[in-house]
Amino acid sequence: MPQFNWNDSWNLLSKLSFLRFINGVKVLSSFYASRLLNRPIQWGYPVSISFEPTTSCNLRCPECPSGLRQFSRATGMLQNDFFKQTIDEIHKELLYLIFYFQGEPYLNPDFLEMVKYASDKKIYTATSTNAHYLNDEAAKKTVESGLDRLIISIDGTTQDVYQQYRVGGSLEKVLEGAKNIMKWKKELKSKTPFVFFQFLVVKPNEHQVEDIKRLAKEVGVDEVRFKTAQVYNYKTDPNNLIPTIDKFSRYKKNADGTYTAKNKLANRCWKMQHANVITWDGLVVPCCFDKDATHQLGNLKTQSFKEIWHNDNYKQFRSELVKSRKNIDICANCSEGVSVWQE
Repeated sequence: MPQFNWNDSWNLLSKLSFLRFINGVKVLSSFYASRLLNRPIQWGYPVSISFEPTTSCNLRCPECPSGLRQFSRATGMLQNDFFKQTIDEIHKELLYLIFYFQGEPYLNPDFLEMVKYASDKKIYTATSTNAHYLNDEAAKKTVESGLDRLIISIDGTTQDVYQQYRVGGSLEKVLEGAKNIMKWKKELKSKTPFVFFQFLVVKPNEHQVEDIKRLAKEVGVDEVRFKTAQVYNYKTDPNNLIPTIDKFSRYKKNADGTYTAKNKLANRCWKMQHANVITWDGLVVPCCFDKDATHQLGNLKTQSFKEIWHNDNYKQFRSELVKSRKNIDICANCSEGVSVWQE
């Protein structure tokens, strides 16, 4: 089902200045021009970017390089001054800012200050958290920061199921954190953040799909969304994570017991056209599938963002995508168009 909520959507539209609208038209036009002419065309600047607050995480989820402590790149924390410098350059065109790539955002002590800085510039802000650090004080500050959307990852309705994927996590803490947020929204008479439970459907928890809907109503969050799991070794699925419910799986099972990805990789990518990701230390990469930042398109420590967006590295990557997307490694497991259902 489509990701749409009137209140949340209206909040997003309220951030749409004339310059951001024109930039969005340029980006959308360049996407269709690229398809029509079968060559890379890029007008305007990103409508959305993801900024990584940190690579650190308190959990050890089995399909996450942060959880597994298996990054090939450096770990660290996004610095406030560097963040502000980048936002100052691009905020006039930027509509949507996601404070997430890898790691747990609330581990960065400056996280909510950065959210407020972006919010004060009328940018729609969102983050994803495992909710273990949403104590009463943090919840109050979150609501006060102006954060527009809060995604709470909750992949089980009982502790025994939850911890099978969220290794080292406490379901009790997640629920307590969610309740703290909803309490402070009410106390401060705030419409934001829009809060939803995100349920990553894997084989161990697929029997709790209906249970999470009931739990969400009890806690009072705004919505539940179901997400398909990206499984790195999906051909053999060694961790036995691929669900049996077909609509919640990115993969289809073959007669020999192996799996293939459902996605059909057309030589185009809307994500590449309108968004990108910035790591905590300033590396610009194409999208969230490049978790180890192997496709470095630029470094904000040596170039401005707008220089990087139109540099030779970006032009080369866009050309490769238009010619043969299937040969780009990070595209092979892409879930574009089949990843999230709203309930």
